[in-house]
Amino acid sequence: MAKDLKPQADNGEKIQTKYERKMEKRKKQEEKDKRDAKVLRIGAIAVCAVIIIAIAGSIAASFMNKRAVTEDAYITVGNHSVTKLEYDYYYSLLKSNYIASYGSILSYMGVDATKDLDSQQYTEEMTYKDYFDQLTVEQIRQTKALTDDAAANQFSYDDGEDYADILNGITAGAEAAGVSVSNYYTSMYGKYATEKSIEPFIREGLLAEKYYSYLIDQNAPDNQEIKDYYEENVQNYDRVDYYSFVFAAESGEDASEEDLDKAMMDAKNKADAMMKARKEGKGFKELCIENSSEENKATYENEETDASFREGAYYSSTPQAISGWLYEEGRTKGDIEVLEDAANHQYYIVEFADRYYDEADDENISTMISSERVSGYIQEKMDHYAVTDLKGELKYLTAENAADEE
Repeated sequence: MAKDLKPQADNGEKIQTKYERKMEKRKKQEEKDKRDAKVLRIGAIAVCAVIIIAIAGSIAASFMNKRAVTEDAYITVGNHSVTKLEYDYYYSLLKSNYIASYGSILSYMGVDATKDLDSQQYTEEMTYKDYFDQLTVEQIRQTKALTDDAAANQFSYDDGEDYADILNGITAGAEAAGVSVSNYYTSMYGKYATEKSIEPFIREGLLAEKYYSYLIDQNAPDNQEIKDYYEENVQNYDRVDYYSFVFAAESGEDASEEDLDKAMMDAKNKADAMMKARKEGKGFKELCIENSSEENKATYENEETDASFREGAYYSSTPQAISGWLYEEGRTKGDIEVLEDAANHQYYIVEFADRYYDEADDENISTMISSERVSGYIQEKMDHYAVTDLKGELKYLTAENAADEE
């Protein structure tokens, strides 16, 4: 007998075929893939956000660093705030000028400009970095004092041509160095230096320089003052013409004192013999040729010049061993003498020709007097420009204060 077929209760479940189960599984996998993809996108966004924040932080740090250099006060000079950018501009100028002036002898001074100057001693108390800091601060003080005084006296000038010359010089410098102008600015004057950013410093320097020249002109002495100054400093401005020849003591580096004395006596005897021959009428140049070494003979034989003759020499530029004799009162043309130079182990034979004042030195005396006046005037102004080291970087100030306390 057939079993009764009773209707099944509807429990909400649907009987799936194999195909439907397969499609359902695929659908769930797709949904999972979408969820995973969404997570990845969210993670990527988060990573990007971190990167953006990091970049923004770097930009902010760079901005803050740039602001610290170009806007914040590094030191104060009087009532002027000086940024690190301005300070570095003056520091670079002074360092470059110093190297240009003394570059050929820096190694003899024990200085390597390519290395850290903070580790190279200038004195026992100061390094070369301290020394350049000191020069920089004094230059800034002087510049501020001059430009403030120029403004107070309503002094101004058109700096257009001078400024253009400086820019042309910078361009030429960049070309010579094989770099772009912008890179030249940063390499010369600091990381954030540009034509625009250092323009105020250049123009201020030009104004100070021009105003200084104006003060020199304004303080020039009159003719009587020049004459009076000359009479008080005759020896410094009189010139002399003279002939000279040197007989060096011929002795080895390790010569004994006895040997050196003998060599000096031999040198004196030769000098005396030359002086005797000269007094007897033989020409000074001829005698120099006879007594010179083979390696120097050609110098004295030159017919176009006279290597033994010195013309227009100042007292300060004549050898110490002979300057006193040359400038003695009553010295007359033809006076001749043998003079010992014990410090250099040699004897000079010297013949006096003339002593005189060259009126061209009126200009030198005028400049000297006006410079002294202007220097005193500027120093009085600078005394009101105290320096405050806001960042504690100027070590030389500490050394100066310690020295003052002692």
